[in-house]
Amino acid sequence: MEETLSCLQCGKCCFVDLTAYAEPGDFDRWHAENRQDILNIIETRHLVWAGDRMISTHTGDYQRECPFLYSAGNTWRCSIYGTRPLVCRKYQPGSSELCPQCKINGKQKT
Repeated sequence: MEETLSCLQCGKCCFVDLTAYAEPGDFDRWHAENRQDILNIIETRHLVWAGDRMISTHTGDYQRECPFLYSAGNTWRCSIYGTRPLVCRKYQPGSSELCPQCKINGKQKT
């Protein structure tokens, strides 16, 4: 039986621009919720895929983390947790190499 891991709130899974993976349903929900705060941030970044990363066509900078991630002392939090994108809702701690709890070939990632 698979053990369910608790989130460490380290923020490592959010140090990618997860808004780039937002689905049409997420945008529909944000429009229905009138979440212009979220939509404006996404739209003003002017992000496009460039090779293996997202860059801003406005500044040329590449996105280092989700724009809704913030530091809360020793942990990281999501400022839109209640309406976060589906990709975030589906994410399970330890399910990718981004997570320090990830098991690779049956061994704990170091």
